[in-house]
Amino acid sequence: MSMTMTQKILAAHAGQSSVTAGQLINAKLDIVLGNDITTPVAVNEFKKAGFDGVFDKDHIAIVLDHFVPNKDIKAAEQSKQCREFACLHCISHFYDVGKMGIEHALLPEQGIVTAGDCIIGADSHTCTYGALGAFSTGVGSTDMAAGMATGEAWFKVPSAIKVELSGKLKKNCSGKDVILTLIGMIGVDGALYKSLEFTGEGVAALSMDDRLCICNMAIEAGAKNGIFPVDEVTLKYLEGRSERKPIIYEADPDAVYESTVKIDLSTLCPTVACPHLPENTRPASELGDIKIQQVVIGSCTNGRMEDMETAYKILKDKKVADGVRCIIIPATMQIMRECVERGYVTAFIDAGAVVSTPTCGPCLGGYMGILAEGERCVATTNRNFVGRMGHVKSEVYLASPATAAASALTGYITEPEEV
Repeated sequence: MSMTMTQKILAAHAGQSSVTAGQLINAKLDIVLGNDITTPVAVNEFKKAGFDGVFDKDHIAIVLDHFVPNKDIKAAEQSKQCREFACLHCISHFYDVGKMGIEHALLPEQGIVTAGDCIIGADSHTCTYGALGAFSTGVGSTDMAAGMATGEAWFKVPSAIKVELSGKLKKNCSGKDVILTLIGMIGVDGALYKSLEFTGEGVAALSMDDRLCICNMAIEAGAKNGIFPVDEVTLKYLEGRSERKPIIYEADPDAVYESTVKIDLSTLCPTVACPHLPENTRPASELGDIKIQQVVIGSCTNGRMEDMETAYKILKDKKVADGVRCIIIPATMQIMRECVERGYVTAFIDAGAVVSTPTCGPCLGGYMGILAEGERCVATTNRNFVGRMGHVKSEVYLASPATAAASALTGYITEPEEV
């Protein structure tokens, strides 16, 4: 029976020769992930269910990233609960202050996730790891608790949408413009509980950072997961990094897809998602009259090294516009260190920006950049819902690092030049 890439991974982890869309399965897990917000809830459920041990200390990851360093007493108590659980069960992959990072940048960087994996995380953007050729999806904290105890999770096998990519991006565009364009085409529920499977000759032109960004926002189209084929780019990224041997799955030539979306990368332009949905997309060039008060460059979507390099190229030897607060957040300590060593941090500070340690911070309206009533922010984050970054009457415009950095210099939404 023909299967998509996602279906093949699920079949293998369910111990079945094949699966079909809509089928309910129980699958073995390679990684179970939680953060400082969702893990305490999972720990409470873990205890309530009477579990007294984890299925494998080496296949659980707990990353403190949303409010770390802790912003208040509640955040401190949540982190303390995570620390105590990780210590009690000798969790190998526990990341706290000093070695933490934003979870969905950290796990690929550290080689904790790899091609062919089946991964759940108590965070909706766990779908990021599809960029490596893995099946990964977000779940609730109760499922996380069960996964930590049993090493298994149940799924309804998703049907799939093929996203056929061709061409090559212009130098002022990136993966963020690809996924914003796609969401603008199909809507925030256009892939509801489906797998977004990226294919075509255009895939080879996308960097791993582009792919991680694209899969990260698959959930913003309602998708169960996003996934890229494993190619030379993937294998080069995984080489010397992956904890486990990658397993490569390929969709059958006659795999069934509900629909096909074709995108010529060469035709894309810098794109912005206007308030208050990721599907509300427009070219950046049409939004030049919108004045902004804040720019955030970072998050699990766009806090990687290529994103920092793009911001550096645009901000170097220039000044952030008066009245604009530019906040730059490298996604991991390794990325932050490289920014320091390359001189990026000095350039950011000289430009008038501030640089934070890795944290989700402002993305979810947590801290490090809350918006007041009437304020507007251009952010490289993944959601722009009402009140997402602060006051319910504030506005968030989602954009690429290039568009965000260019906008920081002008004080208005600005289409970036080629970088």
